[in-house]
Amino acid sequence: MPRPSKPLISRASAVAASIEIIDTEGLEAFSLPRLAKHLGVRAPSLYHHFSDKSEILSAVARQIAGAGSIPRRKPGPDWPEYFVSIALNFRQSILRHRNAAPILLQYLPRDLLIGTYEETARFLEASGVPARMHVQILDGMERLSLGAALTEAMRGPSTRSTIFPNVDPESQPTLAHALAENELTSKKLYEEMVRSFLYGVMRDEADATARSA
Repeated sequence: MPRPSKPLISRASAVAASIEIIDTEGLEAFSLPRLAKHLGVRAPSLYHHFSDKSEILSAVARQIAGAGSIPRRKPGPDWPEYFVSIALNFRQSILRHRNAAPILLQYLPRDLLIGTYEETARFLEASGVPARMHVQILDGMERLSLGAALTEAMRGPSTRSTIFPNVDPESQPTLAHALAENELTSKKLYEEMVRSFLYGVMRDEADATARSA
């Protein structure tokens, strides 16, 4: 389809409008005609900035995945806390746009934000983390944080007692007791899960180094 001679909208406004539609009406409601109507233009105007719907959704995923700020922290032995902060920011961004969360399964952060991964790899290097561990950490962080945040987004808000829904105290007494004893919110469970993974990687590396000494 030929592109109009003069753009009527900006790329940023189209992405913002796409997110607004998905947030309010759901992902299934999103289409190029719907976006054009929302922006008050004809669909061909979108082709100044995007080749097709897939490119728009990719830009939406990039916007959401990259919306969380990168924390300011000096490299050092407490480097896992840097990644915990990144993971919490990432979770907050996804939960702010729950309807758009499934897009991130198709357009993974590592494919859209490779510059951010380079930055975090440099942080690991400056913190003294061996290069052989970087892929394990970066790959594990994406899989863990993305999976957990998307699951929470799709499930909807929960309280400490409803993290496992539909538990019957009579037929699942042990699980019901565990829920009653749980003091962690969904956010805190997520945070501690990420922290456990990172400090576990540190511990395993230290153990391996000690065995080889």
